[in-house]
Amino acid sequence: MLKRLNFRHLYHFWIVAREGSMAAASRVLELTPQTLSSQVAALEEEVGGLLFRREGRGLRLTDLGLRVQSHADEIFTAAEALEQALQVPHESRPLRLAVGISASIHKLIAWRLLEPALGLQRELNLACETGRTEYLLADLRRRDLDVILTDNPPLLAPDSGFSLHDLGCSPMMLFAAPELASRLRHGFPQSLQGQPFLVNAVDAPYVSELMQWFNDQNIRVSVRAQVDDSALIKVFGHHGMGVFAAPAVIKDEVCRQYEVESLAEINSVQDRLFAITRGSRIFHPAVEAICAGGVKVHQIKADERDE
Repeated sequence: MLKRLNFRHLYHFWIVAREGSMAAASRVLELTPQTLSSQVAALEEEVGGLLFRREGRGLRLTDLGLRVQSHADEIFTAAEALEQALQVPHESRPLRLAVGISASIHKLIAWRLLEPALGLQRELNLACETGRTEYLLADLRRRDLDVILTDNPPLLAPDSGFSLHDLGCSPMMLFAAPELASRLRHGFPQSLQGQPFLVNAVDAPYVSELMQWFNDQNIRVSVRAQVDDSALIKVFGHHGMGVFAAPAVIKDEVCRQYEVESLAEINSVQDRLFAITRGSRIFHPAVEAICAGGVKVHQIKADERDE
């Protein structure tokens, strides 16, 4: 089994290969040719074969030397790029933010939740992933994500290593295409009896609360479609396929973007929003900005070593 390579020997070999001779490399590295020769010989012993053959006054790489040079090119080119990047002051470097967004969250709401991070006086490289919260949690644990935005937080055990941040809530509102909305306003809410309804199919908590509200009003709606994408529900609503629900806080955007009208606000049905982070403290500036406006923070595990 090959022993761990000495990277100083490898670096000196790389410079010799690049410059084409011991003499030229010695001037670059400010070392004597004898010292460089012994360094290359030590590397040859480590890799178990000759790396150069003499050719006139210069050196020619062997097949093994070409293979080693190829890998050394990748290693030291990356190292030089890293060194250049580290010369940029920390506060001036682009900030990467990887966000998991529950599929049940309305995309306009997700945008609003992300706005504080996007407003930081620092370049932000944003990556968003949507999916079910339980799958996003696995990515958060692996550190593939920095934060999860959800309206359906799972029950987190005290030793889970996660913290749940309450970002607030909004009452739900019913919407429909203009012609349908105009017709349903007369005699609301009984006018909803038997009307087509578009349901969020990803277990958003407000759905069951809204269905209970219909039941309390002795109303039976007809579920026209179950859709796991909040934006697609609004598109269906725009084309008159049925009534749909969205948080009242984005009423203006929903009406303008999808050319629908609001029917009524259901104050007893709330869309509650949360952020989930690792550990009990937040160290990421963008995640801190997202959570800063939250009502409260529930500490799931008081163990800061996770960070």
